Amino acid sequence: MSTFQYNGFSSDGRETKGVLEADSLRAAREELRHRGVLPTTLTEQDTKAPAGILGLGRKAVSVASLALFTRRLSTLTAAAVPIHEALEALHRQEKTGELRSILSRLRSRLAEGSPLARAMSSEPKVFGESYIAMVAAGEAGGALDKVLQRLADFLERQEEMRRSVSTALAYPGLMAVVGSGVMLFLLTFVVPKITGIFADTKATLPFLTVALLTVSNLVRSGWWLLLLLTVAALLTYRRLSLKESFLQRRDRFLVSLPLVGGLLQTLALARFSRVLGLLLGSGVPLLHSLEITSEAVVNRAYRAVLHEAGRSLAEGGSLSATLERSELFPPVLTHLIAVGERSGALVDSLETAGSSFEREFEAATGRFMALLEPLLVLAMGLMVGLVVIAVLLPIFQLNELVK
Repeated sequence: MSTFQYNGFSSDGRETKGVLEADSLRAAREELRHRGVLPTTLTEQDTKAPAGILGLGRKAVSVASLALFTRRLSTLTAAAVPIHEALEALHRQEKTGELRSILSRLRSRLAEGSPLARAMSSEPKVFGESYIAMVAAGEAGGALDKVLQRLADFLERQEEMRRSVSTALAYPGLMAVVGSGVMLFLLTFVVPKITGIFADTKATLPFLTVALLTVSNLVRSGWWLLLLLTVAALLTYRRLSLKESFLQRRDRFLVSLPLVGGLLQTLALARFSRVLGLLLGSGVPLLHSLEITSEAVVNRAYRAVLHEAGRSLAEGGSLSATLERSELFPPVLTHLIAVGERSGALVDSLETAGSSFEREFEAATGRFMALLEPLLVLAMGLMVGLVVIAVLLPIFQLNELVK
């Protein structure tokens, strides 16, 4: 079914607006007629965009805003405020922005009799499958406030990690941009003018100077070729990215890289542990939780292992036994899961593992950034030094000829 947004007038002449679900535009008009609403506008909403883990794929609402909304909603529901009144209060608090429109549509769906999880499922740009499954489990178990609190904790933690990584990358990123700009300026403007002085002498230039001139000429005259090759490479990569086998090989290669690979692996393990523990703790069945978690883990190599684990569970196997067969899951994690399965405390084991991997990721990120900054300074110094040496060598050579 499609979702339609409408504006119009009710049978008593009051202006009204809202959303409804129908199979077609004609069916939506018929439904409004039955409700006694004369529509002035009726448009179909685009709800086919994929959502990411618990929140966003295409960011209709930021993770920080979603976390704040979830926290406020959990506070209101914990105070026994009915869900429709809670959404009304949050809607009034949001003065502008996409979140206000989303809350308006959620209120309309609740007024039509939809449960909260079903209403949220019509907003896939905001609420991911994990989020909706947990809300549905919370509604069914009468523990919606606790589920929303766990969701808010998780989203706030993810936003905190994202900000810490962004802050750590800001300085190295700026250095890389400035260094690239300096090199481009030297190769495009400075080197040709200085080395052009020696062209009339017909002297044999040093190898380093010739190599630098070749690169400079390529940047100045062959930029279109570089651009063409870049576009061709991007198009080829995009075409290959349509194949699942290529994506799995790419992600497996990434986690095998030195330094960066360890960070990616730790991040994937932290995400797996946190999301699966969050879903199970909210009352979502294990098999369904694993299916959702496999889609929440971005790395395709890990996703393939989790799909295999899901098939094994469906056939009566255990989660830990399947994960032990993959080198992507460390023995510490699989042992924790095995202990949790035997003791009935799998949620606690996963939360412990998630916290441990998150701390490990933060520590590893700090070490990586501490190493990256001096390496970037060294690389910039070497590049500028090579340019200076390449320019000075002909000058020294010319002085020798004069003597």
